Amino acid sequence: MTKLPTAINLHKASKTLTLKYGLDEEYHLPAEFLRVHSPSAEVQGHGKPILQYGKLNVALTKVEPAGQYALKLTFDDGHDSGLFTWDYLYQLAVRQQDLWNDYLDELKAAGKTRDPNESVVKLML
Repeated sequence: MTKLPTAINLHKASKTLTLKYGLDEEYHLPAEFLRVHSPSAEVQGHGKPILQYGKLNVALTKVEPAGQYALKLTFDDGHDSGLFTWDYLYQLAVRQQDLWNDYLDELKAAGKTRDPNESVVKLML
């Protein structure tokens, strides 16, 4: 059964989307986290996800309903093609820490960084 949020709030100053479920569940999802986990083909590829990097400063500019089943999120880097279904948003919320740690590990392994102004150089010794 799909779990629907009872409240959705975009906090532009903190670059965070807050989802509330009932009286006792509340999740704060940073724009960077949502951007790098976008369900779009641009990010998910076609069965092979494409690592997103340099998204440290990305912000959400707009949150719109997509029918009765999803949200369309628009980011200030121009990305707006992913539809975040209610189920996908809830999974991101409850698995946020594990997903974030996995993402940081993938960045490190690829020699990439969250900072768009920084490049990681691997020295070959």
